[in-house]
Amino acid sequence: MTRRQLFGGVAEIYDAVRPGYPAVLVSAVLDYAALGDRPALEVGAGTGKATVPFATALTSPLTCVEPDPRMAEVLRRNTAAHPHVRIEVGNFEDRQPTDTRFGLLFAATSWHWIDPARRWNLAHEALAPGGTIALFWNPLGIRDPALHAALTEVDRRHGLTHTPHAVLASAFGDTPGHWPDMLGHWPAVDCATDDRFTDLRSLRFREEAYYGTADYLAYLSSLSMYAALPSDHRAQALADTAAVLDSHGDGVPVEHIHDLFLTRRH
Repeated sequence: MTRRQLFGGVAEIYDAVRPGYPAVLVSAVLDYAALGDRPALEVGAGTGKATVPFATALTSPLTCVEPDPRMAEVLRRNTAAHPHVRIEVGNFEDRQPTDTRFGLLFAATSWHWIDPARRWNLAHEALAPGGTIALFWNPLGIRDPALHAALTEVDRRHGLTHTPHAVLASAFGDTPGHWPDMLGHWPAVDCATDDRFTDLRSLRFREEAYYGTADYLAYLSSLSMYAALPSDHRAQALADTAAVLDSHGDGVPVEHIHDLFLTRRH
């Protein structure tokens, strides 16, 4: 089983605790795309964290590709009120070409799971000329430096990397070491020398939030690096995290960073 296949086992937790995407991000994508009545395609829709706000804003057809049937089941439930949403269960890489060319392809915290040797070719093939690619993520950072340091030590002991504790978002500003401007880094570098894509843009939105201890532990459980741990190891890592949180007071102040990369097909 690959890492991207782990999410189905925590689909309900994922849906309950993963953050969504702000209306300002959805508006930025749709303003850039100027979609009109052209159809849209979502790659790696998950349980619909981005699907629902986009489906609400769109009147044109939206096709969602989700590889895990358990995630897709939750996605169907969450999009039941949107008859213009169509769900395909399968890998984007295995999707059969059709005559449909999309005006927008978007991926919410999923593009890094797509085969890097094929993803840009597949995107180019799926899009109509002038069609938009919108890729976005919503990592969070721990705002309290002392809590950040203590949680990072728990990660180190358990061999965990790329967790929320790897970032102290509020200390970095707009072009921090861990969260640089995307135009100078992946995924923009993939397009910078590819003349099939043009008009590269990068936007960043920030939101402050607060997680209770139970919700924060559930959030961690929904991440692939935790889901990949043997159950006893995962339980111990979460227990050690809970102990740190209890020693710093109940709850975790965080900052969500919503990073958006935009480009369009020539």
